[in-house]
Amino acid sequence: MSSGDIEDVLRIEKASFHKPWTRAMFEGEIKNPVSFAYTLRVRAGGKEELAAYIVFWIVHGEAHILNIAVSPALRGRGVASKLLSLMLQVMKRNMVYEVFLEVRVSNEAAKSLYRKFGFREAFVRKNYYGDEDAIVMVLDL
Repeated sequence: MSSGDIEDVLRIEKASFHKPWTRAMFEGEIKNPVSFAYTLRVRAGGKEELAAYIVFWIVHGEAHILNIAVSPALRGRGVASKLLSLMLQVMKRNMVYEVFLEVRVSNEAAKSLYRKFGFREAFVRKNYYGDEDAIVMVLDL
């Protein structure tokens, strides 16, 4: 992800989340030395477009996925699976042995995706999102 991607990232972010990240948050992650921010582009309708993004931290062998989203127009086409698969390879190359993330209790599509990759539900963070609990999911690499 580069600063030139942020407009497209913000468009997807606002369409995906109740409380979207701000421009400053994404810019901060691009500069953060422990943060990895990637985008995935696809060809659609004869042109290339930003389809998805992910932001995660790697600290002392652990990765924490902070944000991942797919353009609403491209959901259900395997884009999230492709991005997550690529990022797990990046994590392995960076000596990550455990991956963590939080997901809304109600987000069945995301939980299903993560389970497909072997994530397991570890515990619940009460009222994590202010209006809903989060399930912490963990994957051993």
